[in-house]
Amino acid sequence: MRIFDAHFHIIDFDFPIIENQGYTPPSYVVEDYQQETAHLNVMGGAIVSGSFQGFDQDYLLKALKQLGSAFCGVTQLPYSVTDDEIIHLHNNGVRALRFNIKRGGSEDLSKLDSFARRVYDLVGWHSELYIDAKEIRDITSTIEKLPAVSIDHLGLSEEGLPYLLKLVDKGVRVKATGFGRVELDVKNALQSIYNINPDALMFGTDLPSTRAKRPFAYADIELIQQLFDEQAADKILYKNAMKWYFK
Repeated sequence: MRIFDAHFHIIDFDFPIIENQGYTPPSYVVEDYQQETAHLNVMGGAIVSGSFQGFDQDYLLKALKQLGSAFCGVTQLPYSVTDDEIIHLHNNGVRALRFNIKRGGSEDLSKLDSFARRVYDLVGWHSELYIDAKEIRDITSTIEKLPAVSIDHLGLSEEGLPYLLKLVDKGVRVKATGFGRVELDVKNALQSIYNINPDALMFGTDLPSTRAKRPFAYADIELIQQLFDEQAADKILYKNAMKWYFK
């Protein structure tokens, strides 16, 4: 079994940390992540900027240097960012733009269409949305026309699953992450998404599981191995995300 960890956070208090909705995260540096995943066969992954990191890039660039070229970054940027800064981040391993609708700390959703197209045209980045899928009904037409998009944490809610599945049918990818934070039937969601598009699901540990009701557990990986055959599990745990981030 090999893993591309498509979603985890590094939280380094040597850099700006912003309290978000009354929450301050725990410290979780690269060494903590490496220690916690030492028993997993992690062959690469994506460090995702959290709401509490705002538009700070320095922590991310440091972490990417520490983890090496098999890892990439997902960052939050203001709409006012220059092309030169985007290219600089790309040259240092950043591969996606994040819109955190659930928690804030990122650019506004009204900028999604033009900003997502801009970073895709400039450096080939996709855009990642942390949003409850029940809220995407009104922006479905925008999302499905974008060149490359993924949705975090299985879309979070049972109510949102039908809207999520429509987007999966249009080529949107989905993070198989945060099983301990979602309000839905995880097994049904995984199987439904896979049946529509076998390339859509991308596993991530979501470490250190900030604000989740239940943190990541090895049983989350075992669930995928139980639900799918070896070839399908390899796509979800490794191949899909590897191709998505390192096209």
